[in-house]
Amino acid sequence: METKINLYGASGHCKVIVDILLSNKTTVGKIIDDNPKLATILNFEVQKKEAFVFEAHSNWIISIGNNKVRKMLSHQLQLNFVVAVHSKAVVSPFTTIGEGTVIMAGVIINPDVAIGKHCIINTGAVLEHDCIIHDFAHISPSVALAGGVIVGEGSHIGIGASIIQGVKIGKWATIGAGAVVLKDIPDYAVVVGNPGRILKYNKENE
Repeated sequence: METKINLYGASGHCKVIVDILLSNKTTVGKIIDDNPKLATILNFEVQKKEAFVFEAHSNWIISIGNNKVRKMLSHQLQLNFVVAVHSKAVVSPFTTIGEGTVIMAGVIINPDVAIGKHCIINTGAVLEHDCIIHDFAHISPSVALAGGVIVGEGSHIGIGASIIQGVKIGKWATIGAGAVVLKDIPDYAVVVGNPGRILKYNKENE
């Protein structure tokens, strides 16, 4: 039977997920959005949620880049969430990947990596052996995680950041673009620079 995957959220992030699906010759189903700003995404029609009827047992990915919004919607929507991995990603067969997670082109994931639900592993990121990525995290393009790094729930690792082996990033933290992280980072911390230093803290509203 033909596999068809529907997408919730019509934005730039949605475009990349459409590209992932097409790379695997997977059929793009419906694309819906609460308040569509575009009529089409890569020639696929965008429909408004209020006019949409969800089909039982349909497959979905939340195609929204905001970690908090993905968490909220994943709890609100009782849908069958699936994984999408670009055909040009290199993913060890000894990796575990949670529902709703997407893995972009050029990603390299080595053995015994565990990735949670509704995560984004973005273009060209490298996750070395034994990393743990908790639910709703976003690993941005060209990030390098050395072996045994732990990324907490909802944390965002900015583009080009590097984290040395064994470091633990707390939940809902933000690691700035290009930061080099050499030691553990607490929950909600915002980290910048080389070496990484705590600039401030996000609000503890999760």
